[in-house]
Amino acid sequence: MVRLTASQNNDLVELRVEGELTESTTHEVEQLSRSYLGAGRKVVLRLAGATFADRTGVELLRNLQRKGVMLTECSGFFSELLRGKPEPSLGSTGEPRNGEGLVARLKAHDEEAFETMVRQYGGRMLATARRLLGNEHDANDAVQQAFISVFKSIADFNGEAKLSTWLHRIVVNAALGQMRYRRRRPELPIDDLLPRFDEEGRWAGDVALQNGARENLTDGRETQEMVRRCIDRLPEVYRSVLVLRDIEELDTAEAAEMLAVTPNAAKIRLHRARQALKTLIERERCLL
Repeated sequence: MVRLTASQNNDLVELRVEGELTESTTHEVEQLSRSYLGAGRKVVLRLAGATFADRTGVELLRNLQRKGVMLTECSGFFSELLRGKPEPSLGSTGEPRNGEGLVARLKAHDEEAFETMVRQYGGRMLATARRLLGNEHDANDAVQQAFISVFKSIADFNGEAKLSTWLHRIVVNAALGQMRYRRRRPELPIDDLLPRFDEEGRWAGDVALQNGARENLTDGRETQEMVRRCIDRLPEVYRSVLVLRDIEELDTAEAAEMLAVTPNAAKIRLHRARQALKTLIERERCLL
């Protein structure tokens, strides 16, 4: 999410950028900047409130610079991104073709290699953290903590897994660490969301709720947004296992290890999380 605030002084336009410059948010920045440039105005982008940029966002800023836009109030993070060279081409698996060279440069604490890694993998890491934590601020903190951990532990990376897999594990651990220690809003008790059955084994829930859920179907985007809202409402211990297994596609053993529980406990939590999510989705659809 990005927020733009424009102020004008004669032929000079200042655009204050707040939030994230990612593939889904850069269009507004680009369109507004170009409209002012096309009108013969000088444009200044103030980036003090910008918190993150993926490779699309970095490329946009570089293109705007080439067109005469001045970038000011850049954090150290943005300064490093903008100074870096274009990232290497990718192989068919999505890994950089010179992946081994990148790791070697990271182990040598090459600043340009670190910037390349941030541009290449930062967007995906942020998306993972956001799914686990449910809000942008905590997700950004988790990604920053993950990159600090990478810098400290890159010497121990042995290459048995892909670099992207290793980074994914680190950001998941960083997000789970935040989940353990931060103060959380009150959560719904899971028992209120699980299905109830009568003595004959039939579901004892509200029949009108079941019928309404089937009738009030939404389009694809609305459904996705509604499902995300429902996932965010799950109690944390259940949301985390559902995200790791059903969205991040870790196997049960991996998810259990990250959550510091037994595989059997992870399976039970996952089963209950799926049941609770189904109930939340049915309730949401009945309100549409």
